Amino acid sequence: MSHFNFETELNDLLKLDAPLAKGPAPRWQRKASSGRSQTSPLRNSSRLNTSTKTPTKTPKSSNKTPLTAKTPKTPSEDRFIASRSSMNFEANYFKLVAKGPQDEENEAVSPTKQDFQKSMADNLNGSEINARILAYKNKAPTPREGYMNDLRVLYSQSKTTSVSKKKNWRHVPQVPERILDAPDLIDDYYLNLLDWSCNNHLAVALSGFVYLWNASSGDIVQLCKMDSPDSYVGSVSWIAEGNYLALGTSDGAVELWDVESQKRIRNMTGHPSRIGALSWNSFIVSSGCRSGKIHHHDVRAAEHHVATLDKHTQEVCGLKWSPDGKYLASGGNDNLLNIWDANISASGISTNSLFCLSQHQAAVKALDWCPFQRNVLASGGGTADRQIKFWNASTGSCLNSIDTKSQVCSILWSKEYKELISSHGYAQNQLIVWKYPSMTKMTELTGHSCRVLHMAMSPDGQTVVSAAADETLRLWKCFTTDPTKKKAKTASFSSSSIIRQGIR
Repeated sequence: MSHFNFETELNDLLKLDAPLAKGPAPRWQRKASSGRSQTSPLRNSSRLNTSTKTPTKTPKSSNKTPLTAKTPKTPSEDRFIASRSSMNFEANYFKLVAKGPQDEENEAVSPTKQDFQKSMADNLNGSEINARILAYKNKAPTPREGYMNDLRVLYSQSKTTSVSKKKNWRHVPQVPERILDAPDLIDDYYLNLLDWSCNNHLAVALSGFVYLWNASSGDIVQLCKMDSPDSYVGSVSWIAEGNYLALGTSDGAVELWDVESQKRIRNMTGHPSRIGALSWNSFIVSSGCRSGKIHHHDVRAAEHHVATLDKHTQEVCGLKWSPDGKYLASGGNDNLLNIWDANISASGISTNSLFCLSQHQAAVKALDWCPFQRNVLASGGGTADRQIKFWNASTGSCLNSIDTKSQVCSILWSKEYKELISSHGYAQNQLIVWKYPSMTKMTELTGHSCRVLHMAMSPDGQTVVSAAADETLRLWKCFTTDPTKKKAKTASFSSSSIIRQGIR
């Protein structure tokens, strides 16, 4: 038994993996205990109050400036540094410049409503709201030839909208519906020899004669002939009711004719030379003379001459009252376009127009007011200008300008399609149909061999007649009403009439 006890004691003594009961503590234990002693507040305070060394001298105040605590080199909180290698800068930039939800809602608006909103904004504000008014640097230089932008794919992406845009293209007949002879038609850019009445009568002045063509029956009637062989008619204009026709003669007189009885009822004089432009505003007929003066004639009064507008220095070749009778536009051979206020220039002599616009570089003959957008005027310049410009009559600002590459002789608006047609001279002698307000060219109508000096529109707005120096009149069906729209209008009119009958 003692033998076994001896072996057990010997094994315990020789055992190496057993914990040491006696001897110094391990290093990690000593390290942990020393750290706890330094962080303990009680032990720190006791160490500060007691010292292991006995002071030998009385402490004196030190003159040395105490040192400030040094900022640790390694901050306790590091700032965030993004990893740019994992970023997609192209996608980020695209999201910045891409349209937001509000823009997507605007894109979902139909094209017709967009045009309506733009016209309302122009009428209220006088110009485009988002138009740039200041520029602090020049435009970016154009890239070199053959340069390809890496982001062109992102720029070219377009978002799909819920509203499908209707195609602007439509069929316009390229040949005239009818051709009429117009012998002795004076080849003079400054005259206005064609007009179409609301009763479907077309008046054309051929030298000293005036003829009426009934578009409904096709009958042709000679209305009058000048007394002198040297005299000629320089302008014609129908009154709004269509029963009276005003003629401006080379002798400086304005004649008023009753077309039903074919008799002259008034001869109003006062101009020293020929009258090349006429325009009606209710019972006032305005006449523009070669001297540059414009006269207002009241056809009801014995003293017909009620006002004079004296601003042009050369011949007045374009004259047009606005549909509401608020403004009068006059264009002259002095390259000026004047806009007159009807209230200011109603009586006496006026030399100050509301706006005097000098942007055209040639004579301004082609004038017409927009029938569907208030206070918008279109004007066209001669050979040295070739521009069609659009103006806001309430502010005098130029809304748009386009180079037609040819002399502009006449302009007409189409209310049905919100388009306009212009006639031109050398070199193509064509008629051009434009989409408004984008001014994209819809089609060109050719056939005249000389410059197309005059145009007039039928009362229904579907047919345009053109008179050229080749002594022909051509009728173009360029604004034919869409049959589907016509049926819809007829149906709505019949339903409204039924409602009226029910109310009665």
